[in-house]
Amino acid sequence: MKHLTKRTALYITSLLLFSACKKITDINTNPVAANADQVQVEYFIDNSIVHAQMNPGVSERAFVLYWVPGGRQIADADGATFSWGSYNDEWIGEYYDNQSGALNYINSAIDVANQQITAGTNKNYTNDLLQAARIWRAYLLSEMSDNFGPMPTTAFQGKNPDFTDVKSVYYYILDELKDATSKMDLSIPAVPSVVSKEDPAYGFNFAKWQAYGNSLRLRLAMRLSEVDPAKAKSEFEDAAASGNLLEDKSQTFQIQEGPDWNDLSGMYTRCWYQLPESVTLNNLVINLGGVTSQQQIPSVISDPSGQASAIANIKPTDYAGQYYPAQLTTKTNNPFSAYWLDGLPNTIDPRAYQIFYMPGNSNDPSFPNGTCGAVTSNTTGTVKDDNGNVIKTIDAKYTWNGTPDGNWGTKGDWHDTHFQGIDIGASTGMAPSLKNQFRDHTAKRVFFAPWETYFLLAEGAVRGWTSPVDAQTAYETGIAKSFEYWGVSSYLGTYLASTDYNRDGTSVSWAHTTEPGDSHVMNYVDGLTGTPGTATIKYPVNNLYQNGTVRNDHLTKIITQKFIAQTPWLPLETWSDHRRLGLPFFENVVLEGPIQTLPALTSSNYMTSNQQFFPQRMKYPSGLKNSNVNGYNQALGFLNGPDEVTTPLWWAQH
Repeated sequence: MKHLTKRTALYITSLLLFSACKKITDINTNPVAANADQVQVEYFIDNSIVHAQMNPGVSERAFVLYWVPGGRQIADADGATFSWGSYNDEWIGEYYDNQSGALNYINSAIDVANQQITAGTNKNYTNDLLQAARIWRAYLLSEMSDNFGPMPTTAFQGKNPDFTDVKSVYYYILDELKDATSKMDLSIPAVPSVVSKEDPAYGFNFAKWQAYGNSLRLRLAMRLSEVDPAKAKSEFEDAAASGNLLEDKSQTFQIQEGPDWNDLSGMYTRCWYQLPESVTLNNLVINLGGVTSQQQIPSVISDPSGQASAIANIKPTDYAGQYYPAQLTTKTNNPFSAYWLDGLPNTIDPRAYQIFYMPGNSNDPSFPNGTCGAVTSNTTGTVKDDNGNVIKTIDAKYTWNGTPDGNWGTKGDWHDTHFQGIDIGASTGMAPSLKNQFRDHTAKRVFFAPWETYFLLAEGAVRGWTSPVDAQTAYETGIAKSFEYWGVSSYLGTYLASTDYNRDGTSVSWAHTTEPGDSHVMNYVDGLTGTPGTATIKYPVNNLYQNGTVRNDHLTKIITQKFIAQTPWLPLETWSDHRRLGLPFFENVVLEGPIQTLPALTSSNYMTSNQQFFPQRMKYPSGLKNSNVNGYNQALGFLNGPDEVTTPLWWAQH
């Protein structure tokens, strides 16, 4: 992190009055009580953005152990807690305090800018700095509220802040975004380089800040679609008509990650993370889009002999895998839970192979080397009987299976990991896991990208709201922007025309809305005997959306594509979409044993989907209760439920 101590002496003096360690719960003094015209607004903005990146200790606890399992892009192999509805007060407290510090910084930027403008000591660009700061504050408030619920919207009032209900928080944020974006003056000259370097996202290119603010308003307006549709529509349409949205990759709000242990260290860079592909994502991408594994392998595996071996291990489209009902879980509504795919899928969304490395491809630069054992090159595992005796050896080289979360009960007593109930010993090389490019400190963390703008416009158009682009064009452009990001645009034509159903019963083609039926016949082989057979596999029933009767309408297509495109950078958004809509389909966690933190999920209902089967929010940390009893009690009163992980937020209470 950049240290404020490099600034001027007067600036250091102001910093001593303002500590990033102060919490939003106990703000009692104005941190910029020093001479405001000698404090630079851009320094506070810079430190707020950088601080919000979260150092590895905080990002592990919030991003990896909470947002990732909540958003279901990556399996919860590294925490195995939040996907079950559990939590850790210390972890949550670290995140809460860190982001409160980021809010303190940005509130200081806003206060200083306003004081300079009032005093007439402002620069010609100070107003635009002010508006950028307000946009960033709106994001930070939305992030905190989307995690916890009711939050304060004011600070530096001489007392611990009052908490506000989620509806009021959102109305405030939306008003701020509308006002801030409208007050930006894009005619001023570019800011000096000494100033632009203090913005790690846009270099204070205010046209980009305005575009981000308008698209952020689209996102947050859509958050209200199910609980406050009139407000959602009004705010969405106003933002969509702004004429400046985040539509191009050059406008992507992204922050360069860096090495070492600081606020710019990468989200996924700790060497002990396994980060395997989730079952949720795997069911979305397999058989989606008509692009074959054979087409993709030459660009995925650099070694010619490896290419040949991988191609030889591609399985037919109608093949489910090896069937292990005694070893693998049958107590979840994932329709492929008892099958292990002993090869590569015939067709798969081309982004999957770009995000997750292929088991067995350990000589490739994509393999997560140097991960202190979290991912190994060993692809050999064993199948055991109920007594723990090895009855079969398996090799996962060039196979593709998602990793399920949950309680494996007695099936977990004799295997070392939660990888589908098969004992893989010390090997974690059997599961597709996040590629090395996300682990080596060289990536850019994405906060908002153009594909999201287009998927939001597509959803608005489907709802009948006024949009600058029709639903199909927006949907297909969103896919195209995502394909551009991953370098797979050569497959776009085939992909957009595909009418193949993925494992959830959804296809890509906009014109293809035919429902897949309730089931499909698949071939398999008995995992122990090798005897072939056929099975009628039902498509999952998503009771959270249209009573489970719809799998391939336009909204399901949009959210399916949005989910895939947001992987792996925006798990908080995929979690929020699922809380808002129940889309895409999230399988229930494995219930081979009881899960006390999800009491509503039982052996009699695990085949159904229910809001109470999924985490809905983070609990407030105990530090809030200790430091601001009044604020905590206000928050509980506004929460409309207990301070529990399974209490839905206002915009998800539908």
